[in-house]
Amino acid sequence: MLSVDHIRDCLEGGVPSLIATCDAEGMPNLTYVSQVHYVDPEHVALSFQFFNKTRENILRDPRATVRVANAETAVEYRLDVEYLRTEPEGPLFERMKAKLAGVASHTGMAGVFKLLGADVYRVRNIEQLPGPVLALERPHPPLLPPLRRMGERIAACGGLDELLDRTLAGLEELFGIRHSMLLMLDEGGRRLYTVASRGYGASGVGSEIALGHGVIGVSAEQRTPIRLSYASMDYIYGAAASGTAAEIPWPGLREPQSQLAVPIASGGRLQGVLYVESLEEMAFCYEHEDALAALAVTLGFAMQALAQDGDAEPDGPAAAADAAPADKAALQVRYYPEDDSVFLGEDYLIKGVAGAIFWKLLRDYQRDGRTEFSNRELRLDPSIPLPDIADNLEARLLLLHRRLQERSSLLGLEKTGRGRFRLCVRQPLKLVEVAGA
Repeated sequence: MLSVDHIRDCLEGGVPSLIATCDAEGMPNLTYVSQVHYVDPEHVALSFQFFNKTRENILRDPRATVRVANAETAVEYRLDVEYLRTEPEGPLFERMKAKLAGVASHTGMAGVFKLLGADVYRVRNIEQLPGPVLALERPHPPLLPPLRRMGERIAACGGLDELLDRTLAGLEELFGIRHSMLLMLDEGGRRLYTVASRGYGASGVGSEIALGHGVIGVSAEQRTPIRLSYASMDYIYGAAASGTAAEIPWPGLREPQSQLAVPIASGGRLQGVLYVESLEEMAFCYEHEDALAALAVTLGFAMQALAQDGDAEPDGPAAAADAAPADKAALQVRYYPEDDSVFLGEDYLIKGVAGAIFWKLLRDYQRDGRTEFSNRELRLDPSIPLPDIADNLEARLLLLHRRLQERSSLLGLEKTGRGRFRLCVRQPLKLVEVAGA
């Protein structure tokens, strides 16, 4: 007997599906349905958009027949289904809402299609209908072998920076995904910040997205993969960065045709999101969703393990730091306590926890000449607003390190051992703390 897993390629929305129901007198009713969505091997969900005859019939008699087709091979299937419930919110609803928005934009129906709920059906039987079956022009490459190699690469990583870079490089080299980024959840749990990206003109490290905004924000908020096969203005990130002095421009494609975001979690706690996009329509299928979801599980545990290892003491003594030349003009560094933002001259650098960390390092350097620091002392410092649980200190230090690499040749961070690093200062500093208005 066929399961829903065997026909997932028919549920991408490339060919309109049909649902047949009957009224109380036995009169059949046939109508197109905007979306048939994969739930699990025994269930599908249909989009509930209108209070129409189909809705009336299905609430009276839960049995129905659905016809789906594969857009590439033309093979058709008839599904004997039974209505169970309607979900007007939650992860399934959001997955279907996002996909429906893409289909609506693709068919010129944006603003017309509005999802009211996800109608969940049990699939009682699946029958392949007679007819010609076309050969695939471009068979999908298997994703399990590259997923295995990705796991091997991740297992060999010795630090968070290496983990992030190897992951995104592997997506391009092994999966052929050119545009990708990794985002981490901030301490307040309401925003995500970019810690690594690949395939863009600018890295966008430090750029932020709010939970619930676009594919990435919805994926994080609902803790579920969100995938679009067609462009949708409802899920474009063009307005993510307003261009103000204290914001970092978003690195993503201006008009992606396909998007896929997968939450990263471990121990029941959301850590971030893995996001990929493409300029091609239908670039990612259900198998990509499965593969990246499995990869995200591996990433979550690897991030947790590396974070726990981050407080370990160094294996040996650190080398001496170079002193800043005294004959150069001082670089003014401004700090705004209201949001912990830091500016190098007139150039915005960072804000939030990473900004508070950097200001603490600079004050210690100016006051005591210190350049050597440890993760452990930062975690215990009351002036740094780290939460008691899941502080993401390693990710914040990495973010600060990468922003300094991009924005300044005069200041930097160097790792000197496990759980220790050095502040590099190559010019005299003038620290200015700006009181709030």
